[in-house]
Amino acid sequence: MKKVSRAQIAYLGLGSNLGDRAANLLRAVSAFVAADFDLIAVSSIYETEPVDYLDQPQFLNMVAAVAGRLEPFSLLNFCLEIEMRLGRRRTIPRGQRTIDIDLLMLDDLIIDDKRNGIDLTLPHPRMHLRRFVLAPISEIAPDLEHPVLHMKMSRLLDNLDDPAAVRLFLD
Repeated sequence: MKKVSRAQIAYLGLGSNLGDRAANLLRAVSAFVAADFDLIAVSSIYETEPVDYLDQPQFLNMVAAVAGRLEPFSLLNFCLEIEMRLGRRRTIPRGQRTIDIDLLMLDDLIIDDKRNGIDLTLPHPRMHLRRFVLAPISEIAPDLEHPVLHMKMSRLLDNLDDPAAVRLFLD
């Protein structure tokens, strides 16, 4: 992986709705720790309704903040590698999955680019529209500012018009 000169904080959205959902999330977080990322914060786990493609099981979602010295495309590639290692199969767009790792933000970078066939948009283009992202990220970083909308995560959550059910997972 290509290193950059200073540590950056990445916010990762993790989701699972197949198999042992909670274990899948924890395996993904563990993969970042095993790769020498510093784990800065981890949200609670939330049970959420599917969005977009509705005919699938409920998700467990969380957000993790990790620090490291990585180039954004290298970080995205690492997320995709973890998904593959944990059994992710992309059969139906936005369909059920063992694990999904979305790169939500990397510091305050704004990127819309494609390299080697991989698209990267930062901040994540739909994060401000999704309760299943804003609830956990607001839990660990309520004052984090969206670099395009210039609003804090807690304010984005307060102003959100998303009827999807998101509740703490207490299993």
